Amino acid sequence: MIIDAKDAVLGRLSTFVAKKLLEEEKIHIVNSEKAIITGNNKKIFEKYLQRRHRGDVYKGPFFPKKPNMIVRRTIAGMLPKNKRGRNAIKRLKVYIGIPEKFKDKKIEKFDNKKNIRTSFVRIEKISQELGWSE
Repeated sequence: MIIDAKDAVLGRLSTFVAKKLLEEEKIHIVNSEKAIITGNNKKIFEKYLQRRHRGDVYKGPFFPKKPNMIVRRTIAGMLPKNKRGRNAIKRLKVYIGIPEKFKDKKIEKFDNKKNIRTSFVRIEKISQELGWSE
């Protein structure tokens, strides 16, 4: 299954994908940098910067800067912390943009089923705030 994350709320996308991974489906997520997180922009940036600077440089926990890895880690956090969860996360591939091999294939648009009426931030902006550059 190939899912387009453009304008998808990250939490809702993550729960949907986590359930599908536990059902042993292979999932490819494209346009991961265009997923959104709703809420107060200032608080979102503070939360992600705090996560990035938590821990030790050598021992971790290590929080990613790249948008595809932020989405992957969010989904991994919703999977069980056992062998079943580790096998499920191996079936997930997350991409920035749309790779050439998926240009001619059917890409499913993730449906939020709600109109977003609050402020939001794209994962790409969060990544840039954390220090990621393309």
